[in-house]
Amino acid sequence: MKKIIAIIMLAAITASVLAGCKDDNNTRGGEVNAQIEDVDFSFNVDPETFALEIESGGMTEKASEPLDKMKVSNVKNSGDQISWTYPEKQMDVEIEKKARYVDVTIKSSKAEENSFAWPIVTGDGYMLPLNQGKYIPSDDQTWKEYLSEQEMKVIESFSMPFFAADKSEYSLMYIIKNAYNNEIVFNTDNAIQFTFHHDFPVINKQKEYGFRIYVTKKNPTAVAKTYKDYLIEQGEFKSLADKAKENSNIEKLYGAPHAYFWDRTVISEENIQWAKLRSNLPEKLRLWIQELLKTKVEDGAELSSAFDDLNRLDYVDKYTINRIVKSLSAVMQLKEFYDSKIFTDLDEETQRLLSSGIEKLNTVELIDLNKLLLKSVLGAAVDPIEKWADANTIDVIKDMKQSGLDNMWIGLDDWQEGFIKPAFVKEAESLGYLIGTYDSYHSIHEPGKEKWTTAKFKDTSLYEHATVTDKNGKKIVGFQGEGRKLNPTLALPSVEERVTSIFNTGLAFNSWFLDTDGTGEIFDDYSPEHVTTEEEDIQARIKRMAYLQKEWKLVVGTEGGNDFANQTVAFAHGIETPSFSWMDKDMSTNKESEYYVGRYYSSNGGVPELFAKQIPLKDKYKKLFLDSSYTIPLYKLVYNNSVITTYWWGWGTLKIEDEISNRMLYEILYNVPPLYHLDKHEWEKHKETIVNHSKVWSSFSKKAIKEEMTDYKVLTEDKLVQMTEYGKALKVVANFSEASFNFQGEVIPAKSALILDGNDKTIYTPKEPTMK
Repeated sequence: MKKIIAIIMLAAITASVLAGCKDDNNTRGGEVNAQIEDVDFSFNVDPETFALEIESGGMTEKASEPLDKMKVSNVKNSGDQISWTYPEKQMDVEIEKKARYVDVTIKSSKAEENSFAWPIVTGDGYMLPLNQGKYIPSDDQTWKEYLSEQEMKVIESFSMPFFAADKSEYSLMYIIKNAYNNEIVFNTDNAIQFTFHHDFPVINKQKEYGFRIYVTKKNPTAVAKTYKDYLIEQGEFKSLADKAKENSNIEKLYGAPHAYFWDRTVISEENIQWAKLRSNLPEKLRLWIQELLKTKVEDGAELSSAFDDLNRLDYVDKYTINRIVKSLSAVMQLKEFYDSKIFTDLDEETQRLLSSGIEKLNTVELIDLNKLLLKSVLGAAVDPIEKWADANTIDVIKDMKQSGLDNMWIGLDDWQEGFIKPAFVKEAESLGYLIGTYDSYHSIHEPGKEKWTTAKFKDTSLYEHATVTDKNGKKIVGFQGEGRKLNPTLALPSVEERVTSIFNTGLAFNSWFLDTDGTGEIFDDYSPEHVTTEEEDIQARIKRMAYLQKEWKLVVGTEGGNDFANQTVAFAHGIETPSFSWMDKDMSTNKESEYYVGRYYSSNGGVPELFAKQIPLKDKYKKLFLDSSYTIPLYKLVYNNSVITTYWWGWGTLKIEDEISNRMLYEILYNVPPLYHLDKHEWEKHKETIVNHSKVWSSFSKKAIKEEMTDYKVLTEDKLVQMTEYGKALKVVANFSEASFNFQGEVIPAKSALILDGNDKTIYTPKEPTMK
């Protein structure tokens, strides 16, 4: 067929002001305008190969490399638009002139499964919303090795549905119009390039995908603001200020470090008179506790030996103390703890709880009963019950408040911690903190064989009748290969049942953290009785996040934070540094390696080794996931004043021992909450570092979080000095280098930041913690 070239002149983009949205103050929706220059451009397209070129400023660049030649029919060129059909692929293409972009739409007319691969993208470098955002030079060896033949599911790998390719004089920026069923495949044989693939599943009635293609300046600000204006145009952006109008507790996130708090002790060592316990522990009670440990508690056999050591040793050493505290805490969470032959001296409250029936008690009531039972036998050997575990819980957060941590988000790894010490949850709220539990509805285990709490559901029919089936008829396995994936469209009744049962115990949670719902790990479900598309999967996740936010007035966060959830969540963990230890055996399984992240185990019932252990990081992973010369704030430029983002919980602020100062500088530059894992011991160990950093970060963040990130600049060729701007008057210049840097007459020392707040200037140099 004769080659057809369509040439259409297009007016250029003005990403800062949308038609009909400009007000007298040159702002829209409370946002400061990002002034992006108009750019005149035209495009050429060859329908036979779908090669698309953009011309602007005398420079012609490829928006897509050519595909293999295909038969073309039904060509229509009206001047404002061009369309054609690929009859053998049953695919229709339409390219239309718009005021500020090229609009490309690709439709399948095939009733069965279909797929199409376009565009093939090349550039000198790429701006990709991988987590916070990465700038990847096309010839970078580290990234070539990482991306070699890699296939990325777009909605899962990209935090926002767009990408940009740097050309010689400008960037081409692509907004993905259909976020679902897309995959990017990288080719690194020479320079990095990638191909965009779209599947048209037979179960999905949506039979088109496409792009808006813009010409922008070659910088992250221009690219991100173009996307933000698109969101506002679509009515899909919601600020924290608007969210706070619906739930004022969201304002407690402003300037708030994030900390997972770990403590499962029902009673702490400070509550026990150890000399009295040695001399007054009845034999019947000791034997009963040991039997329960051996038969009802995981790893309880080793713990039970502590009671033999209690009288055998000359003194009660720390190892024995830790095991006895863990033992007592474990058995007091068992419904089997009560034995009428051992617990005979019962007060009125104990009798009342017993008369209700142990099986009918909620978990808080059960633990309260068991506390009373133990106290009835041990008497003066232990403190009054109301003081139990205070030293590990309430006393710690009181000290945090008194040390100047005015705002905090505190997360529990599950609600059982709240059941053990409801007064801790209440105290956190009374101090003005947010406190919430981790929760998940992603995996479900076979009834009776559940390996973790969140995979257990009261409705046992879900495992057989509400799990996800792939197109080959196989059930998709759950996290770590356990169980199955639960279809979220069928999970809401179980969400309501679980959440209601937790709040019915009286726990005063004011926040909630939903695992995986913001990660984009979604599925088409081909189960005949509940066929579900990826879009329906996402909408069901959003619905349950909204349920927590609207029905329970909770400040909702999620893992990931990919932007389909932006209007519902207030915070997200994982955008800044994702999970990646699984990529390297030295990190994940080699316990002898210095890089091993640690076990999900705690010797004292506090922070597990996985989070408390500080490790170095191999240079490869520093470059891929931490290096400030690759990271760009695409997400913050769009969502700084909408979604508060920090690290995945396995990579907290203090985890990587040789990157702590850099991460604290990053937290200032990008307005990222520090994330810690705390118990009594970790708080004592890192208190000075946490308090000193939080004083500076919190004061800055309380202002920055109310503003749009309006600009980002790299100030040195080596990219080690960078600047961010928030609103009109707040700036940060971070110097990641080993040498001082002069910024407009202000000398910024190595590994330091300059904070400019109007006329106020602050130089901040993070203090490296002493390694212990």
